[in-house]
Amino acid sequence: MPLSEFDIIRRYFDRAPNRALLGVGDDCALLRPNAGLELAVTTDMLVEGRHFLPDAAARSLGHKALAVNLSDLAAMGAAPRWVLLALGLPSADAGWLEAFSAGFFALAERYGVELIGGDTTRSPLRTISVVALGEVPAGVALYRSGAKPGDDIWVSGELGGAALALRRPEVAEVARRLHEPEPRVELGERLRG
Repeated sequence: MPLSEFDIIRRYFDRAPNRALLGVGDDCALLRPNAGLELAVTTDMLVEGRHFLPDAAARSLGHKALAVNLSDLAAMGAAPRWVLLALGLPSADAGWLEAFSAGFFALAERYGVELIGGDTTRSPLRTISVVALGEVPAGVALYRSGAKPGDDIWVSGELGGAALALRRPEVAEVARRLHEPEPRVELGERLRG
């Protein structure tokens, strides 16, 4: 028997809210940021054939879909708090959903991120969209425009790992950088001061 949208949510993505006033299962989530904090909001979409291959491991995709958004929050110095997840899928493949949600929630739990809502629909290609929300103390978010002539530029991690993985997918350590990127959440929070 095929899984309905509500079956998918209940079975793979329903979690009790922690910091959210209302999370998964209603028309909207309700949030109350702590006093003195600003919300940072970002979104990224991954589309099969464009951002990942059809045979990509579902667990890695769950990790990556969240990681790229947490990286954006880290770049602003924001602490990740909540995410929305939208999935377009050709079919409700239970094995794929189990592995995807395991990868997604393993990273979410590591950073205390709550899934507070989202959507699922049928789509000819797998499409994954995440909206992530984080909190940053008022007035201290890191901006790209904050760099000035004469400032030092630093890089965390190694450059070119993902590009190399596309050329040499058989090298496991390099492939991991492409398929399971590591968001620099702690570094972003330390850099904002």
